[in-house]
Amino acid sequence: MKPFPRAEISRHALQHNLARLREIAPHSQIMAVVKANGYGHGLLNVAQCVGNYLGGADGFGLARFEEALELRHGGVKGRLLLLEGFFRASDLPLIVEHDIETTVHHESQIDMLENISLSKPVKVWLKIDTGMHRLGFSLAQFTSIYQRLMSCNSVAKPINLMTHFACADEPQNPLTQKQIQAFEELVKGLDGERTLANSAATLFWPHSQADWIRPGIALYGVSPVVGDKGFNHQLIPAMELVSNLIAVREHKAGDTVGYGAYWQAKEDTLLGVVAIGYGDGYPRNAPEGTPVLINGRRVPIVGRVSMDMLTVDLGKNATDNVGDSVQLWGKSLAVEEVAEHIGTIAYELVTKLTPRVVVELLP
Repeated sequence: MKPFPRAEISRHALQHNLARLREIAPHSQIMAVVKANGYGHGLLNVAQCVGNYLGGADGFGLARFEEALELRHGGVKGRLLLLEGFFRASDLPLIVEHDIETTVHHESQIDMLENISLSKPVKVWLKIDTGMHRLGFSLAQFTSIYQRLMSCNSVAKPINLMTHFACADEPQNPLTQKQIQAFEELVKGLDGERTLANSAATLFWPHSQADWIRPGIALYGVSPVVGDKGFNHQLIPAMELVSNLIAVREHKAGDTVGYGAYWQAKEDTLLGVVAIGYGDGYPRNAPEGTPVLINGRRVPIVGRVSMDMLTVDLGKNATDNVGDSVQLWGKSLAVEEVAEHIGTIAYELVTKLTPRVVVELLP
């Protein structure tokens, strides 16, 4: 028997989604965002699945320097970009050695670049704050910062340019168009590559696609927009989170179940106990009624999710048995729908899985 709980990752789905994103943004190169352990799908799994073939991803976006080193040590040859940049001057020689590119978003990073001697210049993406107000240089700072980088011997030329959207996942919000316009006006006539579009902008703001797109959640078959689903864009969920029933119990009307004893059966029924809980990353706050899929039908979670288990109401006429497979989300039960029930976003669900969940790469 396969171990459980486990996250089954579809190589076919990842490659399909990459191809679909190329159709959506035919004039852009793709920087596949694989931070946070490939959004819970396995960092090397994803990079090797979508990067090691003709037509694969052109590069990879990462949050941490250690993630980039893991890809290089795993044989990944594409362009790598540190989306948060470098945090220590001591990392810069290794960044150059492994041909890693870096975002520059803060003056402290420029200070480090100006005060170090490197074997060759580092490839830089200058981040402009057009409205996100998290990382990046303001529009007023841009000219002086750009000139400093152009004068810095440790910086490769030309300098690449980027920004990030605050509300691209709200297709009716005018802020995104304002950010696009501000970026384009600021960098007009400058050399260097451009990247603006994350998953949401790639899908809903085609004018933002530029030289590179940076799809994250869409690569994994999930829509970035609340109320939307990946399949609406011909994307396929790449992860199926599955476990097994470890008990089926008769349960009488009026009986409670689980910690706090707050759920009470309205009629005689059968309860199933599933081997997954918040110790595996399934949210403790999943409310009564959150669906799981057993033997082709949806059944609701009842009682409180515990560390290692959760309980579901199978119904009084159920024929389910110990050992039957349980899908927590996947192709037949969209993670976006589960997230809506729980009151969170799909990003959080797929990235919160703990090391107890076995990640298994399938064809």
